[in-house]
Amino acid sequence: MVASTENLPSERSAWAAAFVAVAVFAGTWALLHTAFYRQQILDTPVYQRYGNAIADGKVPYRDFELEYPPGALPVFALPGLAEPGHDQDVTPGFKHTFEALMWLCGAAALCAVAIVLRALRRPPAVMWALLLFVALAPLLLGSIVLSRFDLWPAALVVGSLAALVSGRLRLGHGLLGAAVTAKLYPVVLLPLAVAFAWKRVGRREAVVCAGIAVAVVAVVFLPFVVLAPGGVWHSVSVQLDRPLQIESLGSALLLAAHHVFGFGVTGETSHGSQNLDGGAADAMAVATTVLEVAVLAAIWIAFARGSGSRESLVRASAAVLCAFVAFGKVLSPQFLLWLIPVVPLVRGRRGLWASALLAIALVLTQVWFPSRYFRYALDFEAGLTWVVLARDLVLVALAAVLALPLWAAVPRAESSDAVRNGPLRRGRVGGLSPEEARRDTAPPS
Repeated sequence: MVASTENLPSERSAWAAAFVAVAVFAGTWALLHTAFYRQQILDTPVYQRYGNAIADGKVPYRDFELEYPPGALPVFALPGLAEPGHDQDVTPGFKHTFEALMWLCGAAALCAVAIVLRALRRPPAVMWALLLFVALAPLLLGSIVLSRFDLWPAALVVGSLAALVSGRLRLGHGLLGAAVTAKLYPVVLLPLAVAFAWKRVGRREAVVCAGIAVAVVAVVFLPFVVLAPGGVWHSVSVQLDRPLQIESLGSALLLAAHHVFGFGVTGETSHGSQNLDGGAADAMAVATTVLEVAVLAAIWIAFARGSGSRESLVRASAAVLCAFVAFGKVLSPQFLLWLIPVVPLVRGRRGLWASALLAIALVLTQVWFPSRYFRYALDFEAGLTWVVLARDLVLVALAAVLALPLWAAVPRAESSDAVRNGPLRRGRVGGLSPEEARRDTAPPS
C-alpha cells in the first residue's frame, strides 16, 4: 500500500531539515574542540608533510611516498597551500583549512542524507530525527573526526547513494568512482550499484554506468600511473599487505585468549599502526579476510537476486560497509565515520536497531580512543581488551542485523516490473509510477 502523500516530506521541508542539521553539525564541530575532546592522536602531521611537498612542487608518488590514492590529494594539497613550509608540527593555517574542508564534507553528507530520505519517502518526523542523529553522532565517536580525512570519501559515498535513489544512475556511479579514488573502500559498493542499475533500467545502461565509474577511477589514477607506476602501486599494495591491526576483531579475539588462557601474543608497529605479529596473527588475518570476502559476496548475490528496490540498495550498502569494517584485518576508529551517514538510512525497526547498535559502537570506541589507546595497543591492558572486543562484536551484530536476511526487505515477486517501470526507462528521474511506489514502500522487515 502506497504511503499517503500528506505524510511525505516536501522539497522545502527536506531542505529546512537539512539546514537545521547542518547548523547542529556546526555546534557539534565546536564542541569537539572543548573539554576531554581536546586529547587527540593526530594524522594531520602526516597530511601536512604531503601538503608541504605538493606546495613545494613535488609530484606525488614520484617525488615522495604516499599511502593514499590520488583522489585524497585535494584535502592534503589545499591546506598545504594555505601555510606551506613547515615539516614538523601542524601549523594553524593547515589545521584550520583542513578542519574547514572536513566540516564542509560533513555538511555535504548531511545534505545528501536529506536527499536520500526524501527520495525514500520518509515521513518528516523520521527525516528530522535521522538527520539530527547523523549531525550529533560525531560527539559519540570523539575528536578523531577532526584529524582524519574520512569525511571526504564518506560524503562522496552518501552523495552517490543520493543520486542512485533519485534515479540519477550515471551521476551516482561517477560519484562512486570518485569515492574509490579518495579511499579504496567504496569499491565494495560498486557491485550493488551496477546490479541496481541493471534491475532498474536493464543490462545496457548498467554496463554504461559501470564504465562511467571505471572511467572516473582511470582519469584520476592514470596521470600518476604514467608518472610513477611504482609509487602508485606502493600506495595500493601497502594497504593490501597490512598485518593484523590491534583494533580488529581478529586481534581482539587473540588478546582475549591471551588474558583468559595465557595464549602468547606479540605486538609490532608498522604501516602506521600497532599490530599483532606471529603465526597466529597471520592465520587470524587470513581467516577474517576469507570470512569478510564470503560475507560481502553473500550480500552482493542476495541483492542481485532480490527486488532491486531503492530500500534494498540502501540496506545492502549499509550491510556491505558494516561487514567490510567488522571483519577486516584493519579496523581503525575513523572507519566508523563511513557508517554514520549510511546506517541510519535503513528503514523501519531494523533501521532503529541498526542506529542504536552504531551509537553503542561509537561510544565504546571513544571509551578507549584516544585517551587509553596506547594502554591497550602497547600494554594489552585487560579491561580495555574487553571494551575493544565488545565494540567489535557490536559491529558484527550490526552487520548481521542489516544483512540477515537481505532479501526479506521487499518481496521478490514485486521485482518483475523493475526494468519495465524504472524511472529512467520512462524518462522520469524524480516521480514514481504506482508499481514503483508499491515496490519501494513495501513493509519493512
